Amino acid sequence: MQWTADALIIGTRAHGESSAIIDVFSREHGHSAGLVRGGNSRRLRPVLQPGNMAQVTWRARLSEHLGTFSVDAGRAFAAESLSDPLLLAGVSSVCALLQVTPERQAYPRLYDTVMVLFEELGEADIWLPLLVRFELALLEEVGFGLDLSSCAATGTTENLTHVSPRSGRAVCHEAAQPYLEQLFALPRFLREPQAETTYAEVMAGFALTGHFLERRVYAPHQMSLPPARQRLMNNINRLMKNELEGS
Repeated sequence: MQWTADALIIGTRAHGESSAIIDVFSREHGHSAGLVRGGNSRRLRPVLQPGNMAQVTWRARLSEHLGTFSVDAGRAFAAESLSDPLLLAGVSSVCALLQVTPERQAYPRLYDTVMVLFEELGEADIWLPLLVRFELALLEEVGFGLDLSSCAATGTTENLTHVSPRSGRAVCHEAAQPYLEQLFALPRFLREPQAETTYAEVMAGFALTGHFLERRVYAPHQMSLPPARQRLMNNINRLMKNELEGS
């Protein structure tokens, strides 16, 4: 058994004295794990950092075996992000969240979303909203997509401003009024792709996706949201605070 693909490294752990087991995410094969001989060496350790791209070749005698990877370095998004705590937290969060996907199932749309997101890492006003959209896409791909197309109460597609924490369906402004404290805000950028985005709206988006990721994806497996995601939230909150103090 053998395949080769461009892949994002999403996790690395030492195995024995010199090897490593890595998790990768590719367009054709989704989340896959394998052994890299010498992966804990000085030469390969920087290549195998989560957030880096690589061309990997997986080999195993049988498909159900762990298998081994040979790795050729690609673009080092992780290294490019080291000088920016917000970027590094964003890259780390994406990699950690992708690890929740079932192994050996292809998610081409999710892979394409991640690639678009990573290509925009230099522009926070672009990649932060894209990261919220990535989390929405992740929910959809693992079977828990939200319905933001019409109001759960009236059926209208106009003036959708909130989301029900139970059903994951949108609610229009009029129907939401009696229940504002119980509903999640639906950020404008999720309704109007060209809308300008503030840190507050981004955090509202993450509050929405985080609720459903935790409730529907992580909690049923007695898991918590990744610490990397919380570090991202902390970084955005710090930027919001600095912005308010400077205004």
